[in-house]
Amino acid sequence: MTDLYHRLRNLRFLLIEDDVWVRDSLLLFFESEGCNITALQTAEEALDLIENRHFDIIITDYRLPGMNGLEFIRKLKQKQSQQVIILITAYGNKNIFNEARKAGVKECIPKPFNSEAIEASLERLL
Repeated sequence: MTDLYHRLRNLRFLLIEDDVWVRDSLLLFFESEGCNITALQTAEEALDLIENRHFDIIITDYRLPGMNGLEFIRKLKQKQSQQVIILITAYGNKNIFNEARKAGVKECIPKPFNSEAIEASLERLL
């Protein structure tokens, strides 16, 4: 996985997760590997941020306060379309996963998950 993180250090990550524990855990994990990551709590904050910044990889939760992850992805795709997008969710079902794929999500990771699941998704996507 060292090669994976070597490649990831040159990319910008955006994490959107309202669960403080999950958000902080992923933030610490990626920062400890030397990755450039920004973590936010809501999709609305993320839409404001992407007006002025580009991110290469976006990891978003499905269920967020306000706008959900799929709504965010659809709005994001109207502005920028070249990101790698990973959806994480505890509420995954076939309908959500199908809608996610239609919206441009490349990977869906069900909760609970571990760092190996994120690493495997990133390895497949890169």
